[in-house]
Amino acid sequence: MSQSPSFLSAFFDFLARLFGGSPPQPTPPPQPPPDSGILTPLQPRVFVIVHNPVVDTVTGKKLVEAMNWNDPNQLIAGYIADVDECSGGLVKYQVTQKIEVDELPVKVDGFRYAPQQYVQVARTNTGAHDPDAVDYLAILRKFNILPRVTAGEFDEVWLFGGPYFGFWESAMAGAGAFFCNGGPIANTAQCPRKFVVMGFNYQRGAGEMLEDLGHRAESILARVFHSEDFLAWTYDRERNPNAMSNRQLNLFERYLLFDQIAPGKSNVGTVHYAPNSQSDYEWDNATLVPSCADDWLQFPDLPSPPNFRLMPATEWGNGDSRAHHKWWLTRLPKVAGTTNNIASNWWKYFVDPNNVK
Repeated sequence: MSQSPSFLSAFFDFLARLFGGSPPQPTPPPQPPPDSGILTPLQPRVFVIVHNPVVDTVTGKKLVEAMNWNDPNQLIAGYIADVDECSGGLVKYQVTQKIEVDELPVKVDGFRYAPQQYVQVARTNTGAHDPDAVDYLAILRKFNILPRVTAGEFDEVWLFGGPYFGFWESAMAGAGAFFCNGGPIANTAQCPRKFVVMGFNYQRGAGEMLEDLGHRAESILARVFHSEDFLAWTYDRERNPNAMSNRQLNLFERYLLFDQIAPGKSNVGTVHYAPNSQSDYEWDNATLVPSCADDWLQFPDLPSPPNFRLMPATEWGNGDSRAHHKWWLTRLPKVAGTTNNIASNWWKYFVDPNNVK
């Protein structure tokens, strides 16, 4: 357990009185430079926790092998490479520690699956425990994560597990934490730095990992641009069918436009909706619609009027989720300076939420 700030202050004062001079101060975490003409690369440090218990005591097989699920190491390598590529080399994740845990995580009500019990649930999709939600605080305490983030050991946490583990795709912890497609994680304000806990599913692939990142980006950027209501409306338009009426769209809202909500004026769309999608996850629709998605590769010099052209689904992978999400992420602005008092590098906000005020 770490000592509280009040204890540290008293301890340092004692040392100062004993030896003279000013009391030593804890080293603050590095602060991002102000937005200027220089684009600073981001190198987030990651603590990876893989829940992969032995499920067959006779053969010694662990969960991932027994279920023939994806190797977490390969998923990590593919995801890091994709983020590096999509960010134009701006974001280079670094795994500083990875541990494998021989147990399943505990739920919010204290329940924990026995390994064979979980395998039965996962294979039959029946008998799942309710509530499903994982106890994030139990994980944070077990691995001493809050004090270690405070000390600057790492910047985010990646959890790997299977279906019915109860992970959010992403959730934020720390002082000032806010919703980022999950969370915020309560009772973590003693950590002065905000950080994201990703919940990755090794039953699935790198495409789904990028989808988790995409939703994290949408949520955090919506907060930066004060567009939470607009983002929610793009996914559930029955709630407020008149949300677009007489609305002066900001840059992020323009980015999210797809043909179904803005006929003839599609931009890049959302993580679930490509420019021509008519429903969630429909990334293979063959209908040609005009889109100016490629204009965003020139940000902040967006052409006026936009360069609309008919775009086929082959441009974003023709139904391949990983290809679509890379196409979507690649167009997120990542240049130096500011535009309308917001950094022209949008990645800095959703990669490091401490940049969100």
